[in-house]
Amino acid sequence: MSASRRSGTTDELGPDEPEQDGPTDEDTNDIENTTGPDSGGPDSGGSDSGGSDLLAALLDGMDAALCAFDADGVVTHWNREAERILGWTADEAVGRHGFAGWAVRTADAEEVEGRLMAAMHASGRQVHEFALVTKDGGRVLVRTQSAAVRGPDGKPAGLYTAFSEVHAQIDLERSIALSEALFEDASWGVVLVDADLRPAVVNAHAARSLGIGRTAVLGRPLGELLAQGVEELESALTHVLAEGAPPAPAEIWVGVRTPDGEKRRCWRSGFLRLASPLAEEPVPLGVGWLFQDVTESKQTEQEASLLRFRMNQLHRAARAAAECEDPGEAATVHLDFALAGFADHALIDRVAGGSLADGEGPARLVRAAATPSGAPGPSHLAGHAGLPVRYGPGHPALQCVERAGSVRASAGTAAPETARDWATGRQWPPDTVHALCAVLRSRGRTLGVVTFLRGAGRTPFERTDAVYAEDVAVRIATALDLEALERSSE
Repeated sequence: MSASRRSGTTDELGPDEPEQDGPTDEDTNDIENTTGPDSGGPDSGGSDSGGSDLLAALLDGMDAALCAFDADGVVTHWNREAERILGWTADEAVGRHGFAGWAVRTADAEEVEGRLMAAMHASGRQVHEFALVTKDGGRVLVRTQSAAVRGPDGKPAGLYTAFSEVHAQIDLERSIALSEALFEDASWGVVLVDADLRPAVVNAHAARSLGIGRTAVLGRPLGELLAQGVEELESALTHVLAEGAPPAPAEIWVGVRTPDGEKRRCWRSGFLRLASPLAEEPVPLGVGWLFQDVTESKQTEQEASLLRFRMNQLHRAARAAAECEDPGEAATVHLDFALAGFADHALIDRVAGGSLADGEGPARLVRAAATPSGAPGPSHLAGHAGLPVRYGPGHPALQCVERAGSVRASAGTAAPETARDWATGRQWPPDTVHALCAVLRSRGRTLGVVTFLRGAGRTPFERTDAVYAEDVAVRIATALDLEALERSSE
């Protein structure tokens, strides 16, 4: 039994005999049992038995250990959690005077009893830590919360003490402190997502990353918060709800709406499935999503990887071109190696007549080599007839020759039909959307232009792409200059 009163022991609210200034528990039960014909008397097992069963069930269902003392310090109640922690059953504990000699060492009994009983005359709860003795002779450090139980006259009639193992209490406090810190001071985003994949709690860092207030985020679909990456994120959350947390963090690219437009960010994300600790079966409450913005480091890593790849391509192209007997063929080798991962098509246009000194012009360009416009394949030499390419005024290739520097051009976000007209009007394949022209210079003279073309599935050329194209152009120009020297010596 978890809550009991033995015959001959003192009730928690007073002695066995009722006091004059108020009824005891037993008097109250007797009164209730005789208030009406339908209430049930003692013979019918009425409210006294039901009240005791309810009290026992409440005490046994508590997560904390609980014992109660009457005004004389005699144990009147002892629940199952107290039995679990110390090993003493309710039959063994109820009726004992204090903890001396069984639950506390004799040397500590006076101090422990004095501090416990002092709670009867203090206001509010008193918190103490004691070392109690288990039934098998071990010791366990507990944290107690004690408060007075007052009788009908308002005077102390006993006290109750709830206690738990100190390490369990500390674990609970740490969990609460961690939760509060995560949602206030964490330097990474923390979002609790409910089973409907909607944010339920958001910390300050996550709200700043999403570009919206903490309360404005709550309950909104993720599609309203992110412009890109929603499908990937929702797929990850659904997987965690069904299967549990993944073994490692995931890097997710998202598009965040900002006052300056949409910005792409890379969030290194970890996921935890949240289940209710109160349910017998694990009931998912949602997902804990923790993320950190790693965009800068990811971009640096990608740029370094891209640079290594391009340097390797230049090295491989130089070695392959060194084995070519024909300098013109060596130029196409450099072009083919440069295309890998860089562009979809490429063209080499030479200046009619061989070269162009600074200040001379206007230039006429002749097609020297080109990649196939249909299926991918190696570039081929062309322009044997020496006919000029029909470039109109202001063409990027002509601008490149005139400036002796790189020129970038793009159809931007134009409609497909408009982009196709834009490409064909410049004598490029119809699927071209972005172009980069790099001048071919050797021995202080302009030899021509190399043009790299990208389709709609690629991003526009950037400054780093222009630097790479210029490196390729230097090698192509050297090969074409050598070819011209050989021809002039024949």
